[in-house]
Amino acid sequence: MGTRFLRHFFEPQSLAVIGASEKLHSMGGLVIRNLQEAGFPGSIWAVNPKGYASVFGQPAVKRVVDLPEVPDLAVICSPVASVPKLIEQLGRFGVKATMVLSGGAHLDDRSADGGSIRERMLKAARRSGIRVLGPECLGVAVPGHKLNATYASQPILPGRVAYLGQSGMLGNAMIDWAAGRGIGFSHLVTLGDSVDVLLPDLIDYINQYAPSQAILLHLERIQDAQHFMTALREASRHRLVLAIKSGRTPQSDLSGQPPTPGIANRDVIVDAALARAGVVRVDNSDELFDALETLSRMKPLHGDRLAIVSNGLGPALLAIDKLTSAGGRLAEFDEATCQALREGDFDMTLPGRNPVDLGGNATAEKMVDALEVVAADANVDAVLVVHAPTRMAPSRITAQAIVANRRRFKRNLLTSWMGLEEALSARHESNLAGIPTYISPEKAVKAFMHMVDYQRVQALLQETPPSLPFTTTAGIRARCRTLLDNAKEQGRNCLTHSETARVLEAYGVPVAFGRYFSTAEEGARAAADFDERMALKVVHEHNCVPYRYRRHPHKLSAGLLQDLATPEEVVEGVQRLADKVREKFPGTAIHEYCLQSMQRGKHSMQLCAGVTRDSVFGPVIVFGIGGYKVNVLADRHVALPPLNMTLADDLVSSTHAAKLIREHSSDSRRDIERLCQLLVKLSQMASDLPGMKGLELNPLLLNRDGLVAVDFAMDLGVPARHAIMPYPEELRDWVTLDNGMRVEVRPIRAEDAPLITAFHTQLSEESIRFRYFHHKADLTKRDLSMLAHINYDRQMAFIAEHHRDDGGREMLGVVRVWNDPDNIRTEFSVIIRDDLHGQGLGSLLMNKMIRYCQSVGTLEMVGKVMVDNHPMRALMKHLGFRLRYNMEEQVVDATLRLNEPHSDWQRHRLESLPD
Repeated sequence: MGTRFLRHFFEPQSLAVIGASEKLHSMGGLVIRNLQEAGFPGSIWAVNPKGYASVFGQPAVKRVVDLPEVPDLAVICSPVASVPKLIEQLGRFGVKATMVLSGGAHLDDRSADGGSIRERMLKAARRSGIRVLGPECLGVAVPGHKLNATYASQPILPGRVAYLGQSGMLGNAMIDWAAGRGIGFSHLVTLGDSVDVLLPDLIDYINQYAPSQAILLHLERIQDAQHFMTALREASRHRLVLAIKSGRTPQSDLSGQPPTPGIANRDVIVDAALARAGVVRVDNSDELFDALETLSRMKPLHGDRLAIVSNGLGPALLAIDKLTSAGGRLAEFDEATCQALREGDFDMTLPGRNPVDLGGNATAEKMVDALEVVAADANVDAVLVVHAPTRMAPSRITAQAIVANRRRFKRNLLTSWMGLEEALSARHESNLAGIPTYISPEKAVKAFMHMVDYQRVQALLQETPPSLPFTTTAGIRARCRTLLDNAKEQGRNCLTHSETARVLEAYGVPVAFGRYFSTAEEGARAAADFDERMALKVVHEHNCVPYRYRRHPHKLSAGLLQDLATPEEVVEGVQRLADKVREKFPGTAIHEYCLQSMQRGKHSMQLCAGVTRDSVFGPVIVFGIGGYKVNVLADRHVALPPLNMTLADDLVSSTHAAKLIREHSSDSRRDIERLCQLLVKLSQMASDLPGMKGLELNPLLLNRDGLVAVDFAMDLGVPARHAIMPYPEELRDWVTLDNGMRVEVRPIRAEDAPLITAFHTQLSEESIRFRYFHHKADLTKRDLSMLAHINYDRQMAFIAEHHRDDGGREMLGVVRVWNDPDNIRTEFSVIIRDDLHGQGLGSLLMNKMIRYCQSVGTLEMVGKVMVDNHPMRALMKHLGFRLRYNMEEQVVDATLRLNEPHSDWQRHRLESLPD
C-alpha cells in the first residue's frame, strides 16, 4: 500500500481515542494518560458509548460522528468485534488513519457474514481508503513530537533509533530496556497482526521522512518479499538496520508456509535475504539490546581486529575463545606497541602480547595508560576492557578514570565490568558516558562481531563485481522456454533427463556425456559408443523431480545401475529397471533411459547446486556438498538471485565445500571461480525461465578437469515473483544515431562500474557540473555502487553502449530515474558524452525513459536543470516538460505529467501537499 496517509500516524495534530474510560484497566484510558504525560500539544477526544462528559480531563463524545472535527488519527481500543463497523464509520467521517490496539482469539472467527473480523476490517478500510495499523498493536510513539499513543507502562525518551516491530510485548520490553540504558527512540511502532499497514510501508516512511540513524526491526512474518527487500535495501544504504526474527526453527515458525524443497529449515533463506539487504541479524533479544548499544555508540570499524586489556587472564581468555569462534581476529601489535608495553611500568602476565593482562593489582591509572598505548596501534580496530573488581582498583573508580580520559584513546572502546554489585555502578558510569558496556566478556565480543558483520554486509552492498561469465541471447531464452512450454502442454510437471540436459547446455553448464534411448535394443547400440564401464538410469515421473531423497539411495529403487561393462549387461539392466518401476510405481510411464560413463576417480568432489522456490521469497539459489550425504552434512547454503560473481563468491565461501577446496585443490582460486560462474548461470536461468520451479544438479563433480553435472532434474510451475527484481532483459534495444553509429540502449547493471568510471573521465568539467551541480573529479567506490547497483523496481537507468570493432565497449550516455515508494513522482537525470552532443542521443534516452515510466504507472517526472544549461533546457522544452524558475535553489524545475492520478491522495501529492 505504500506510504499513503502514514504521516497521520506520526505527525497527527489531533487524536480520537475510541473506547477510552477512567476505569483501572482501560486500554484507552492508558493511551490518553500517556498522551498527556508526553505533552502532546494537539487536541485529544475520547469516544465512549457510555456518554462520559470527559475522560481524564479530555472532552468525550458518544459516537464518532459527534466529534467536533475530523481527527488526524483514531486509536481504537474497543472490543474487537466492533472494530470493522468502527473502521467503516471512521472512513466515512473522513479519518485517514486508525490504529487498532484491541485484539484477541476471535480475529479469525468466520461465523459472522462477510468473513472473519480481520477480513471485514480490511474490506472496510479499502472502501474508504483509511489506513489501518493493527489489530493487536502497541501503538505509535514519536517522542520528538511529544506523541505517545501507546499503552506502554513508562515514558519513552527521544533519540535517533526507530523501532519497528511485530510484537506489542517485545515493544514494551524494548521501551523498558532502553529507559534503563538512557537510549531513546525517534519512532516506536508495533504492527501486531496488521491487516493494512505493513512493515515495508513503515520502513519506506522512516527512510524518506525520519532523521533516524538506525532502524531496529523485530520480524515474525514476511508477506510481500519484493516490497520488503526493496525497502530494506534502500534503508540500509542510508542508515544502520538491525533485525531479529522469531520462528528460526520449524517448531516456532507459525507462518503456516509450506516447506521449501531442498531446504531443511527455511530460516536460512531469511538469513540470506537480510545479509543481501545489508542488514545485521541478531539471534536473540539479549543480542538485540547489546547490538543496538554497540552500533549506536561506536564509530564505524575498519576491520575485525580486537585488542583486549584486562586485570585478569581468565576473563581475557574467555573473550578470546568467543572472538575466535565468532570469526573475529585477535589484533597483533606492531613492534612499537610491544616495546612500549614491555618497557612501561606494567606488571603483565604476557609482556608485549595481546591480551594485555595487567594483573589483579592494576590500578585505574595503569589501566588508562595501557589503553592509550594499545589504542594507538594501527593494527587495532577496537579495544575491549575486561575488568573484575579488586580492592586495588574498584570497578567504579576504574570506570570513572576511563571515562575521564576517553579522548586519549584513538580506537572504539567496549567495556565489560564483571560482577553484579560493584560492577553495576561501573556500568552506569559507562552508560552515562555513551561507552558500550556489557555484563560479560562474551557478550561484549558478540556485540563487537555485530559491528564487524555490519561492515561486511555494507561492503558487500558496495562491491562492484567483475564482468558476467555468461550472458544469454533472445534465441537461447526462446528455445528453452519453448521446451518448457511443450512439456506443460503434454501435461508434464517435470522435464525429462535429456530435456534438462539441453537446457543446461544452452546456458553453458557442462553436463556428463549421455546417450538417451527408449528400448533395450537402442541401449545395446548406445553401449557401443562407450569404451569404459557405464551407469544406466531410468527416467520416469517419480524420479525426475529435484530435491527428492530416498532413505536408501544406493538401492535399485533409485533407478540406477552401475559398473555395466557390455551391451548385453545394458540390455539386461534395461529390463531389470523396467520391472522395478512397474513393481514400485504401477501404471507409470517410463520417459527414457540414460547411459553414461562411470564418473569415479579423478579425485573428484561431489557438490550440489541448483534453484529451488520458496513460498515467500520466490526463486532461491542453493549450493553445498552433494551426493547422497547432502542432507546429513547440512551444508546446503542459499542466496537470492540475481547473483553476480561477487555475490556467488560470498555464497561459495560460506560452505564447508569451499574449505575443502582451499585445503586440497591444486588451484583453489580457479575451482572456486568455476563454481561462481556456474551459480551465476543458474541465477540467469531463474530469471530467464519463469516456468522453472526447481532445478537440482546432484552430483556435480569438481576435479582438475573442471566441473561436470552428472545427474540433474527440473520441475515446472507457475511463474513466481522474485524477492529482488532481476535484470530486465526485455528492455534492451538497438538504435542508430544521427551520425550512423549503432548503439545498444539497455538497463544498467552492477558489472558496468568500469564503463561508468571510463565514461566519467571523458566528461568535461562543465558536463560534470551540469549533472552533479558541483565539480566531482572522481567517483568513489560508494558512488559507483549507487550508480551501477540499482533496485529495478524503484530505480531505472538506461545506458547507451557502443561495441567497438576491437571487441571493447564504451558508454556514450545515461539517463536515470529515482521513484518514490508510492510511484507518484520520479526524478530524472541525463548526461551525454561531450563529443556526442547534437547526435540525438539525449532525446533518444529521455524518450525511452519516459515510455518506461509511463508503462509502470508513474504519474510525474521531475528534474532540476541549471540555469546556464541551455541545451538541456531546450531538450526539456522539446519533450513537453513544463519549465519553472526556482528562485530559492537558483535552478529551473522541469515537470512532465506521465499518467493521470486516480485518487484524491495522488492529486494532493502531485500538488505538493502533505499526504
